Amino acid sequence: MTKGYLWSLMLKSIVAKGLGVSHVSASSKFNVFKALWMEAQACRICPDLADRTAVLSELNGSLAPKVFFVGEAPGRAGADRTRRPFTGDKSGENLQILFDSIGLSRDDVFLTSAVMCSPRSATDANRKPTRAEIRNCSSYLRRLLELIDPPLVATLGAVGLDSLKLIEPHSFTLKMHGGTIQHWNGRVLVPLYHPSPLVIASQRGLDIQLAHFQTLKKAIENC
Repeated sequence: MTKGYLWSLMLKSIVAKGLGVSHVSASSKFNVFKALWMEAQACRICPDLADRTAVLSELNGSLAPKVFFVGEAPGRAGADRTRRPFTGDKSGENLQILFDSIGLSRDDVFLTSAVMCSPRSATDANRKPTRAEIRNCSSYLRRLLELIDPPLVATLGAVGLDSLKLIEPHSFTLKMHGGTIQHWNGRVLVPLYHPSPLVIASQRGLDIQLAHFQTLKKAIENC
């Protein structure tokens, strides 16, 4: 049996007849989530990431979140070190500022990324994940969305936004749709810029990102 087939059997076994995933008990949902994170942490399919471990566990956040965030990949000094997305580095500090600006608690969100292991360059610096790495990780992202079934998805950066295309095609771009409320795959979608120091310094400053988070706040209130 394939892992995908086993996942399907496991998910179906905990869903009561005629009810959606949102009606599954918290303990049952957590057990399925734990099986998924253990599978992800054992994954070694990407040659350049085979010595890394996926950042996926109970530290990612709530399984009943107000917002399901999709970033790029764990950072070397951040999530790859702390095992908690967007903590331990400047991107995490910036994201916390944005959260605080709309009164959003980490207890009310789930944070993950297009690639769940930390891509590194030959000099051990952070690098952008490859298309193959994003594709290899898309199964985990898809299954997370199926299990958590969030009403609202917010992407952080172009990589996170593009990764959704492998689950359900779309034509959104940050240039055209950043900071706007859209609909994707039966959910509300808000594409946002990544809170990295580089993006804030060279592309979209903190004032623009703060304004975009006000749009996110409206989306949360309307979900």
